[in-house]
Amino acid sequence: MRYLLMKALVLREKGVWPQLEEYPSPEPKEGEVLVSLLAAALNHRDLWIVKGLYPGIRYPVILGSDGMGLLEGREVIINPGMNWGDDERVQSKAFSILGLPANGTLADYVVVPAKQIYDKPSHLSVEEAAALPLAGLTAYRVLFSRCGLQAGERVLITGVGGGVALMACQMALAAGAEVFVSSGSDEKLQKVKALGVAGGVNYREKDWPARLKAMAGGFDVIIDSAGGKGFAALPDLCRPAARIGLYGGTCGAITGLSPQRLFWYQLNILGSTMGSDRDFRLMLDFVNRHQLRPLVDQVFPLSRGPEAFAYLDQGRQLGKVVLKLGA
Repeated sequence: MRYLLMKALVLREKGVWPQLEEYPSPEPKEGEVLVSLLAAALNHRDLWIVKGLYPGIRYPVILGSDGMGLLEGREVIINPGMNWGDDERVQSKAFSILGLPANGTLADYVVVPAKQIYDKPSHLSVEEAAALPLAGLTAYRVLFSRCGLQAGERVLITGVGGGVALMACQMALAAGAEVFVSSGSDEKLQKVKALGVAGGVNYREKDWPARLKAMAGGFDVIIDSAGGKGFAALPDLCRPAARIGLYGGTCGAITGLSPQRLFWYQLNILGSTMGSDRDFRLMLDFVNRHQLRPLVDQVFPLSRGPEAFAYLDQGRQLGKVVLKLGA
């Protein structure tokens, strides 16, 4: 039974974590479905929106791009990338991400187009399934659709600890790549070794590029989400004809990048955002085939939503932060 009001984390102003309140329950229109959510995961996108560092912010809004729930008794997950369009190479002008402008998954119910619904991988828990969609989609596209990762190649994934980087790490390992990582935390580097990575460095140490070079020799694929001044060191770590996939820019503008190595070594810098509907289907096939499980760092009840946001903002997590609905 569904009620006219539901519990939701609602963002009403810049700089204040979304607060739990009763909010009107959504009504599906033609072509849409109503999902009763069991769990939802946070993303750094949600943090940027709260801090006012994202275009097109409106108030009030229910954030959340990741969710797992029930649709007429069927366990489902949601593809959060809306209206990709017909061109596999790039998203359409109508493309949007669930959780802004449309209300998202940090609530008892969410309304989405029926075509965004997929069966939950049966080997995943409720929390793992909620953690998969955005991170899995983003990681799959940048690794395979954009960078064309092949078995046996050597891969560097920077800033491991976040959901996308960890998912990329797991996928690259499953694909038969030799994986190295970087992190700003020695503790995270120690923990991620259990996944099977070949080595890692702390990027807060000044000689991290030299240490990686000595450790690995060079990379066929580098996956980065930071940009900033540290990006200029990445081409020097590349083998000839290597690919650098960039899916974020948390450290801002790229400075100090020399073109000589780019053109002489035939390097490729490939931007990547989310993924197409085809990417999502292929990602699910890959996850099911390899029985991959997203790493979940902490689970909070929806009533502790502000605490969950604050925890993610501290950057201590290794994996996803998940909110349980009905708790």
